[in-house]
Order: sequence, then C-alpha cells, then structure tokens
Amino acid sequence: MLGERIVFNGLNSEKMFSSETVPLPELAPGEILVKVRLASICMSDVHTTTGQRVEPTPSVLGHEAVVEVIAHRRPESDLMKGDRLTFSIADSCTKCEFCLKGLSQKCTKLFKYGHAKLSDGSGFNGCYASHIIIRSGTHVVKIPNIISDRCAAPINCSLATVMCAMEFVPKIKNGRAFVQGDGMLGLYTSVVLHELGYETVYCSGNHIQRSQFITRFGAVPLYNDRRINYEILIEETNKIDVVVEVCGVSNVVNDGIKLLKPGGLYLFLGMVHPHSDLHITGEQIIRKCLMIKGIHNYAPRHLDQAVDFLVKTIDKYPYEEVVGPTYDLSDLQNAIKIATEKTYARVLVKPNMK
Repeated sequence: MLGERIVFNGLNSEKMFSSETVPLPELAPGEILVKVRLASICMSDVHTTTGQRVEPTPSVLGHEAVVEVIAHRRPESDLMKGDRLTFSIADSCTKCEFCLKGLSQKCTKLFKYGHAKLSDGSGFNGCYASHIIIRSGTHVVKIPNIISDRCAAPINCSLATVMCAMEFVPKIKNGRAFVQGDGMLGLYTSVVLHELGYETVYCSGNHIQRSQFITRFGAVPLYNDRRINYEILIEETNKIDVVVEVCGVSNVVNDGIKLLKPGGLYLFLGMVHPHSDLHITGEQIIRKCLMIKGIHNYAPRHLDQAVDFLVKTIDKYPYEEVVGPTYDLSDLQNAIKIATEKTYARVLVKPNMK
C-alpha cells in the first residue's frame, strides 16, 4: 500500500514543502495504521513554517487530526476497521518516573507526532499525509457518530490541553474568570469554564470577528477598545478567581496579576516559545498569595475527557462554525498561509479532496 506525505524540508531549503508517495511500512506489534480523514492546522505549525520555532527536518508536520482505522496490531483492543479515532499527540513509555506520576507528556522517551524527523520511526509521523502509523504507546479514543470530522480534528491538541488545565481550576460558587486570548484555546477555555459553572467569564483578544462566538460560548468578549478594557481592568481588579493565558504574549501577565484576587490562580498555556520574558516581581506574587501553574500538553485521561465533554455539549455550542475552510493536502502551503492570517480559529486539510 502506498501513502502520500507532504515533507517539510526547512525554511532555508530550495523547496520548503515537497510531496512524496512511498510504500507504507509493515506494522510492528501495538501499532495502528490509520488514514487521515481530516487534519487541522495548529498555530505551532504556523510558527514552525515562519521561523518562530525550530523543528527537525525533513519531517511531516501536523498533529491535529481525526483518523480512520485501516489495520492494527493491538490484539487486546476492540478496534475495528473503519473506526474513527483521535489520538494523543505524545507517545510515551508508561513506565518512567513522569509517566507513573501522571505526566506522560514529559516521558523520558517522549515522541510527538508532527515534531519528528522522517528517520525517527515509520516516516508517517505527522498529520499532513494520507496515513499515519500510530505507535504502541499512544492512547487512542473512538469518536462517536455525533461528532463530525470538523469538530473532531482539533480535539487532540487544543481541547485536550484545556481539559488538563481545568484539573487545577477550583469549582467556585459565583466564580469569575478571565481568558487572555481568543484563538482555539481561548474559545475552548471559555466554554469549559462556563460549563464548570463560572458566573462570569471574560475573553480578550485581537480578532473582532470571533466576538460572536465568544458570546455564544458563554463568555464576555473584550477587544481593542482601550476605554472599555481599562474600565474592566479597574472594575475587576482583585476580583477574578482564575486567569488563563492562552495568547502566547507575555505583556498581558501584569494585567492578569492585577485582576486576580488574593489566593487566585494564574494558568499559563500559550507562551510556549522563547520570546516570553516576564516583567514581574516576586512581590507581586507573594503579597497576593497567588498560584501560577504552567500547562503543557496533556495526559491520556485528558483526551478521554475532551471527547466526553464534546459529546455532552455538541448541541449547545457552535463548535463547527468556528472552524474555517478545508484545503486539499496538495495545497498545504496555501492552507498554512490562510491559517497565518488568523481569520479562522482553525483551517483544515484533507487528503485526496480533489
């Protein structure tokens, strides 16, 4: 069987992307051969293709996708050909110190889909391809029929990461939260906080076209109106229980600290890059008895929770509408260009669409 893959050769190569059609390797014990039904473009891939982060090359990028089982070598599982799946973006050993303490995303033998050289494993390690070979240590979850491919594609990055973050969020009567960022992470964070029972959830950002979605996800949108934002900052100073940073911009942190009430919780999810110096003092944290927690990726249980959450709320919120247009895999470079413009929370890629 042949598989197609779009290879990222690096920014300085003569051709940044090239298409290859090569034989799919034989499955090893525990592996699953899946075809990619639909992939979505995460902003981390945009950062890689614009030079804001460095990944090994040559490689197949992409880690968000809904896939379909072709064959597998997991005899103990109930997987069937044709099952739709989502899968953990990290493959782990399940035996090291970090796996045993519930931090499998920090496994000492960690492998991440869409972030590995072609020579590391099967060569079908990323979602911008017709097929993926899922490794033996990768957690998979079946996608119920109620969830469309468009809604399922981003589950295994943004939504699962949000579920990990929410483990640390206290359930507070009349709770107040502030989400800094209106991308996919921000929209998911807003709706999950709303479902947790937070009475007021603010969501700030730069993409005014998303304000309607923020409102429909149960939050109060805040945009680049300095007067309104200043008034909110003054009004809510020392009144917010939880602030969640999902925008990747470090200069919002001082505002977040001002908003938090004493004993409040600050979650960092978005600043996963080196340009994230924090211009704060220890005194700001100590005097308010704040807790600051970093969240990076997630453990298998959070992927289960993400699918369960979507099943329970799929008819309540406009998940499908926030996802943008679909491009053929052969047009990946143009799809990434559209994703870079940030008009849509996600842009989709589908193999063999033409």
